[in-house]
Amino acid sequence: MNKIELVDTVSETAGLSKTDAAKAVEAVFDSITAELKKGNEVRLVGFGTFLVTNRAASEGRNPRTGEPVHIPASKQPKFRAGKGLKESVNG
Repeated sequence: MNKIELVDTVSETAGLSKTDAAKAVEAVFDSITAELKKGNEVRLVGFGTFLVTNRAASEGRNPRTGEPVHIPASKQPKFRAGKGLKESVNG
């Protein structure tokens, strides 16, 4: 499912126009992104948790030349599925 299909599904399920559904989906994504930028986690009980983890700097290798390459430290967004989501997928 892509974003357009998600908007269509939200529109049908919630009885919203596609424009309103698109605004709602964008608002959810923007809200989650804003909280992650602040370093906060977003916990949706029964669904899962969005969080940011710190990735340490490391040394890698260029696959073409074999030269060492410095990979800088970065922040990585992560998602951990909640119990309700896991159960609905598995059961």
